[in-house]
Parts: sequence; structure tokens; C-alpha cells
Amino acid sequence: MEAGRTLSLVLLVGVIWSQLQFGADAASTTVFTLLNNCTYTVWPATLSGNSAVAVGGGGFELAPGATVSFPGPAGWSGRLWARTDCVPAPSGASLSCATGDCGGAVRCSLGGAPPVTLAEFTLGGADGKDFYDVSLVDGYNVGIGVTATGDKVNLSTCGYAGCVGDVNALCPAELQVAGKGGGQSSGTTTAAATTVACRSACEAFGTPEYCCTGEHGGPDSCGPTRYSRLFKAACPAAYSYAYDDPTSTFTCGAGAQYLITFCPAQQQ
Repeated sequence: MEAGRTLSLVLLVGVIWSQLQFGADAASTTVFTLLNNCTYTVWPATLSGNSAVAVGGGGFELAPGATVSFPGPAGWSGRLWARTDCVPAPSGASLSCATGDCGGAVRCSLGGAPPVTLAEFTLGGADGKDFYDVSLVDGYNVGIGVTATGDKVNLSTCGYAGCVGDVNALCPAELQVAGKGGGQSSGTTTAAATTVACRSACEAFGTPEYCCTGEHGGPDSCGPTRYSRLFKAACPAAYSYAYDDPTSTFTCGAGAQYLITFCPAQQQ
């Protein structure tokens, strides 16, 4: 736990340093605040998609009820996700996770292994705007909700992205990923195992209909399926398949702040 406290201090220092660096513009500097609303520990991970520095150091431990904040540099593009049921090596140099694992690294330089729920951002993109979404295209492991806050927020476009329900509890048997009984992750539990993640139909079956490839490779030929509709029911403001754009992408003026909540469905 000492390592976790040290990392939290490093992230806090990063926020303060960002405010000092930008001076009067500090109020418009993007800050990500991550809240673990789950009943179990998660290991958030970040990955840059444009060769920029990894925000938040790439990954860290986050206890139930804990929050951590760190700045997102202008122009940053990337993704955030949660890893679950993680076991650190005795040396602390590696981390083995049941879901979202990034090659065994504590601080990720690879994407999370599917199925994994993703929060995706592009900061200060076209016209200086931020774009963000929550995606279940690579499956689902933990519910994620993204809320934009701050004086740059336009409620007509800066909507809530993510989940209101638990996909693991609704996951069909053919998509379920089972973990050991009594594990940390939420989901449907039996005496032998618990559903720790729900695969996408593309990953499970690999057909063009579900993967939006081949003859189904465009928005006019790849539509929702009975599986993507299950995802959409629990996460109406998230991507349930590749071309699920109209209700899944959100835009904010550059400088908005973002609260990213893991297990938002457990909020009262």
C-alpha cells in the first residue's frame, strides 16, 4: 500500500505542477478525476494513442471509494480502462489481472486484453474541441461513466457517456468469461465461478455480421444485433458496436474537466 500512496502523491504533484505551469490558464487545463465506485479494488490503466506521454503514469491501484486526479495535456488522445482481480508479483515489477491485463505490466504500454470497457478521449481536437466516448466494442469488464464538468461544459453536447447497468449480470452464456468464485469482480456468481467479463460478439464468433467487416464493412450494412442491443440496454450512452455513433460520441469545449467513475451503476 505504500507504493499506492507514493503514486497518489506523484499524481497530485502532477496536477499542482500543471497548474503552476499554465498559470492563468490553469482553469482551462483538462484534469481527469477517477473514482472507484466498485466494491473491490481496480487497477486503472491509460494508453496514449498519439505517442504522447502516458497520463497518470500508465497505471496504478485504486481502492474502493478512492479517487485520484491527474492532468491531460492539450492534444492528448488515448484511452482509459480498469483492470480487475489483479495480483502483483512479490517484486512489484509485474501485475497479473483477470481482465484488462496489458501484458503483465503495472504501468501499461499496451492496450488492455479484451473483453474490456474503454473510455476514449481526444483533447483539443477539431476546432479546439474535446471528443470522448465509452466503448464496449471490445467487450465489457467494468461499468464506466464519464461526466464532463467545469465552466467550458455545454450540456447540449457534453453529455454523460457510459453505463447505467451491469452487463456482466446480463451476459449470455456464450459470451461469458468466467473467473474464480469469490473474486473481486461483480457479475453473475455460481458456486464454482463468477462472470468477470462479457465478450463482444465479434470476439466470440469472428463473423463479418458482428465485426463490421467484409460485406458488412460500412455503416449502411452493419447495424445492431441482438448481442449489441444487450450492451446498449445496460449502457445506452456507449458504443455497443462499431457504427453506433449517434448516441455514443460527445463533444466539449477544450478545457472541460472529466470525472470517470468505475461501477457507476452502484451509485445511490
